[in-house]
Parts: sequence; structure tokens; C-alpha cells
Amino acid sequence: MRRVLILGSTGSIGTQALAVIRAHPGRFEVVGLAAGTDSAALAAQADEFGVEHTALGEIEAEQLVRDVDADVVLNGITGSVGLGPTLAALECGRTLALANKESLIVGGELVTALAAPGQIVPVDSEHSAIAQALRAGGPGEVRRLVLTASGGPFRGRRRAALAGVTPEQALAHPTWRMGRVVTTNSATLVNKGLEVIEAHLLFDVPYERIEVVVHPQSIVHSMVEFVDGSTVAQASPPDMRLPISLGLDWPRRVAGVGRPLDWTTASSWTFEPLDEDAFPAVALAKRVGGAGGTYPAVFNAANEQAVEAFHAHRLPFLGIVDTVRRVVESHEAPGLLTRETLAEAERWARREADRHIAAT
Repeated sequence: MRRVLILGSTGSIGTQALAVIRAHPGRFEVVGLAAGTDSAALAAQADEFGVEHTALGEIEAEQLVRDVDADVVLNGITGSVGLGPTLAALECGRTLALANKESLIVGGELVTALAAPGQIVPVDSEHSAIAQALRAGGPGEVRRLVLTASGGPFRGRRRAALAGVTPEQALAHPTWRMGRVVTTNSATLVNKGLEVIEAHLLFDVPYERIEVVVHPQSIVHSMVEFVDGSTVAQASPPDMRLPISLGLDWPRRVAGVGRPLDWTTASSWTFEPLDEDAFPAVALAKRVGGAGGTYPAVFNAANEQAVEAFHAHRLPFLGIVDTVRRVVESHEAPGLLTRETLAEAERWARREADRHIAAT
């Protein structure tokens, strides 16, 4: 039985993980739960699953990781505040089921230097798909990674047509139901840019060999192209319970966790090139990832400020990525990467983003 500690237990990832565990009571045991601020929902979860160890907030969550004996820590916290718990899980030798992409992207080499081979299991559907496909060949046989993107609610629009879109329109994602920041990031494709950086850090593939293709059906979750010309893809209906279940018990699969594709009915899957003029976030993220150091932290923090300003009607939609670009271009990285320099870089990025937003 796998002993599981869930961080972000009251959010989308956490509640779906508990649904998987609820359906397989003999396979998993919940030994700890951490939430952001919803103490009532956390208490109800702890009561249902008989959990004694709980925490509120990222500081308590980090301490909970160090105190509770778990086989796997599922980090479903949103934002870079998940970095401390991620580092704690790795330092304590836990398997880290990582849904909190920001902690890897912001932490960069701080995270990868701590991680033993196979210690981080990705929970993002795209990176879980790549991890599954990579089992078809050795590291030296990989030609490139291909991440799929739904294209979000504005797929097919030219840049000029995006100038006046509203927060309500940006939150109308055609496939996934997610939180406000992640859904907005999917509309700008900042989320896909972050996932490119994550793929590089997880799988040690150079940025020039990581591509993004638009696949609006969200059935093929990503692909690996091998040196012999073959491509291995992972396909399934969009359902986060599948990658979550793999994260909880990698590499073993959990029976019945998702519904399979229906091969008896006609269907079409389409793939389109990314319009980098309308959606420049992916190209910017590759530049940021290549620069390394504190640049990804600055990229992420500036974006969070810009997204909040967009939803407060203080910044137009196109201003989100434009603001991030300006902040990144004015950043001067410190010589040493530590948690302290990362925190200072994030604070600077938020101030700088606010300055640009106020001048817009």
C-alpha cells in the first residue's frame, strides 16, 4: 500500500487525487493533507480519510513533508510557493508526484540537483504522456519532444483580434476546467511556455528539440519522436485522473481510473502549427529557459502580476505577455542561484510588472 501525502488537497488536483484513492482503498493510504486556506474543506477530507496530520499554507506544508512518513508526495499547490515543499520532498527522499510545475520551473537547478533519477514523476498530462512514451526507447534514441496544446479559447485568432478579449472569454476553456490563473495562462499559451521549460528540466532535452503543436481535440497529450523516424504518442480522453494515478503509483497503472477511447465510432484528430505572432509566449519561454538562473522565476512572477491586472481590468489581454517580456528584458540575474536570490528576483519582478502595468 502506497502512503500518500497530498499538498493542495482542496484544489482541483487534490480532490481528483482523493477521488482516485477513494475508488481504490486497498491500494493507497492518505497519511497527510495540506491546503491553502480552506480549513473547513481540509477538516472534512481529514475526517473522511482518517488523516491525523494536516497543514494550512505552504510553510506548514513544507514542515508536514518533513514530518510525515510518506512514500509519495503529490504537490498540487498552485504557484511558486510550492517550491519549499518540492525541495523538502526531494531532500527527504520521497517520490515527488509533481503537478506544481512552477516549483520546478522557478527552482530550476536547485530542484534538479536534489532529485535522484526517477524521483520526480510528472503529473501534468503533457509530461506524463512524454514519460509514458519515453519507455519505448533509450535517451540516446530521442530526436525530439512534441508537446500538444489545445489552443485555448482563442485558437485561430490573429493577434489583432485578441486586443479586446475579456476575462470572461479568457476563462472559457474548450477542454479543461482549471483555476483562474492556469486557465488564463492557457488562453495566452504562457502555460505551454512553462511546460516547455518543465519538459527541458524533467527530460534533459535541449530547447531546440522541444516543439509545440496545436491539437484542439486534446486527445493526444504529447509525443516523442525517435531517431528512426517513429513517433510514440499517448492518447486518452481528457481526464486528469489518469496522470494523477500514474503519479501516485508510477510506473504501475491503476485499473479503471479513466474511460478508454471509443474506437468503434468515427472521429478526427487535427494538428496545427502554433501561430507565434498571436501567441509569442512559447518562444519567449524558450529564451527564458535557455537563460536559466532567476529568469524563469521572473517570467513566472511577472505573469502572475499581469494576469491579476487583466482580471482587474487594468491590463488588456495582449498586455499580459507584453508585460512579461518587458520585465524579463530588464532583468539582471544575480551570480548565485539560491532560495534567497530566487525570492528577491520574484519580488523585483512583481514590482517591475506593476510599474509597467501602471504605465499602460
